[in-house]
Amino acid sequence: MKKTIMIALVCASVGFALPNLAYAKTHTTTHHSVSHKQVTHKLRVTATAYNSLPSQTDKHPNLAAWSDRLVPGMKAIAVSRDLLKMGLTRGTKVRISGLKGEYVVLDKMHKRWRKRIDIYMGNNLHAAKRWGRRGVTITWSKS
Repeated sequence: MKKTIMIALVCASVGFALPNLAYAKTHTTTHHSVSHKQVTHKLRVTATAYNSLPSQTDKHPNLAAWSDRLVPGMKAIAVSRDLLKMGLTRGTKVRISGLKGEYVVLDKMHKRWRKRIDIYMGNNLHAAKRWGRRGVTITWSKS
């Protein structure tokens, strides 16, 4: 009986579900690591760009919505609020078609926008204007 309880406790501690205790008696293999399934999401959105300028934000242009400090050169994006509900929450890493590397969700946009991201471009107003408004595909994973 002690062996059965011990196996059940070990399995439960690593997230391995046992259908019944009879199963635990006949199998002595325990799982020490559990792999988490990553689900990849892809979505077509409108992408614009923004800068750390008071004229585009508020009196604290380097402070994002969740109080993260934006620093020119970092790869950050703001997302429309409907995308928050789709799992693009603070800290989510995102790939953007046409751009290299991963961007991190650190800001959120005004509630009027839908299916939209805003790419942070530091203080480079010229780069943001050159980007304009484009359709892109974003990809992110969540477990």
